[in-house]
Amino acid sequence: MPEPYPSPKRRGCLLRFGAACVTLSAVVGYVVVQYVAGGTGDPGCRVVSGEAGVTGETESTTYEFTPEQAVNAATIAAVGTNRDLPERAVAIALATAIQESALRNLTHGDRDSLGLFQQRPSQGWGTEKQVTDPAYAADIFYEHLAKVPDYLDLPLTVAAQRVQRSGYPEAYAKHEKDAELLAAALTGTSAATLTCEGRAEATTATGPAAVRAALVRDFGRDALKDAESGSGTRETSATDEPITEPTAETEGRTVILPVSEDTTAAGRTVPERGWQLAHWAVANASALRIQSVAYAGRQWTAGNTDSQWRSTGSSNAEAAGAAGVSAAGGGTDSVRIVTAQ
Repeated sequence: MPEPYPSPKRRGCLLRFGAACVTLSAVVGYVVVQYVAGGTGDPGCRVVSGEAGVTGETESTTYEFTPEQAVNAATIAAVGTNRDLPERAVAIALATAIQESALRNLTHGDRDSLGLFQQRPSQGWGTEKQVTDPAYAADIFYEHLAKVPDYLDLPLTVAAQRVQRSGYPEAYAKHEKDAELLAAALTGTSAATLTCEGRAEATTATGPAAVRAALVRDFGRDALKDAESGSGTRETSATDEPITEPTAETEGRTVILPVSEDTTAAGRTVPERGWQLAHWAVANASALRIQSVAYAGRQWTAGNTDSQWRSTGSSNAEAAGAAGVSAAGGGTDSVRIVTAQ
């Protein structure tokens, strides 16, 4: 005999069970999305407050993130300073991107939201290709932020909300301290505070040409003004293939970025510009296979167990030489970036 039709009481239990399953699935889906979008896996990079990044100092505040997130954060900061915007504007942008995408260039989101800032093509932010270009996304965010009256005097979450018009207007506030820490390092006002392990990604660009192209992408061609490349390589433009001349050197290829009054943004000092470029290079180390970065008598070397900025003294020069990289630190007149061959 066929089973009798379920009683009303049983049907109610089945409906409640089904609703619970749907709710659970939604929660699990949300957690998975947040897990994928968030800072998962081995962080690889970190930024510390003040002089905490210098050997021998005590850390007070630390923010850890992945190489992918570091690249995107460095791009956001570079675009902001290239627009001559202050550090506060960069902090607002970084807090917004941390909340919206966890500093990931997402290809999905609510409705048609995409990219670092979850900008919607249907709302006039640009094409899908544009809003998933980190440099473009940052630039259009700053363009809208600059139109907010007195945005520098507003609470960070209010300024961000005036641009984003999010359904969660207070959400940006919880990222303010982390964003300020990142902004200080990535605009160069905090020296020797950003480090990465520098482990190369599975598929990476190499050589001075890749570094120079990435600099142009984030800073514009002014970042390469009077720049030279070393180790037997000369280049005719930022994006041209390098013309390699015979050389006996095997330590890698070097890009030298001069830092002078002419290359600084309005109201910024030479050391600030220098440390911004140096931290930018470290943030891009995994993506561009950068072996070492030196500035103002300090050097970061990929693969160090502590990934700290060290003085370029004689003992450190020997260690750097053993690693096959240059130990030349120089003064504040240039940043030296050595790439893998």
